[in-house]
Amino acid sequence: MRCIIVLLALLASNELVLGAETGNRADFASAMAPIMANLRTAASYVRTGNIALAQMETDEALVTWKRLQPSTTGPLPADSPAAMSGLLDQGHERLMAATRALDSGDTIAAGRELLALRQSLHELRRRAGLYGLGDCVFEIAPAMEALRAAATRYGEQPSPANAEGTVAAAGAFRDHLRRCNDLASPEIAEKGEFRRLVDGAIGSSGEIAHAAMAGDGPLVHRYLIELQSYAQLLDFRYG
Repeated sequence: MRCIIVLLALLASNELVLGAETGNRADFASAMAPIMANLRTAASYVRTGNIALAQMETDEALVTWKRLQPSTTGPLPADSPAAMSGLLDQGHERLMAATRALDSGDTIAAGRELLALRQSLHELRRRAGLYGLGDCVFEIAPAMEALRAAATRYGEQPSPANAEGTVAAAGAFRDHLRRCNDLASPEIAEKGEFRRLVDGAIGSSGEIAHAAMAGDGPLVHRYLIELQSYAQLLDFRYG
């Protein structure tokens, strides 16, 4: 099955318009979009322990990555050759490391390599002025981690100070979700799936704050689990 996926990726990659050929950094960053989709999906599969499916995604990413190598696409854009050259080399190494980790069943190491590579690609997009919905969704993770930490502290010690910390973290998480919502194209913003995820997460971030202020630890924990699921689903579909 993996061989079939790789073959299809090879055929599809012949139609890829490579930004490196245009000498434009934004175009080059846009050409990374198929790889970013593979990495996003692979990371989700790694989280759930679906190694075989994660391997298919990293295999596809490797095929497309090779199409972006300077040896096959010509010179890199002149405005940032060092950064892009380094990204291409280091990215390929990280992809190979993730693949080896998956082959050995080490999902922790694979997840670490995939996350580092995704961060590099999103940083490239930011520098190219391509910040959009996917980048915003990817950056939900730190806000979610801050909320998780605050809610966990509250669960261990439901003091007024920890309740306030949970409320503040929930507010920051909600504000980030609203920024992402504003960045969505009209087509995506109107999708039922996107609305359920974003509106549901915004609503639950308000509820977890209310639960913390009411002193309801079990309800805080329940909403935390719900919000973590929302964050993971948003990343899987739109990150």
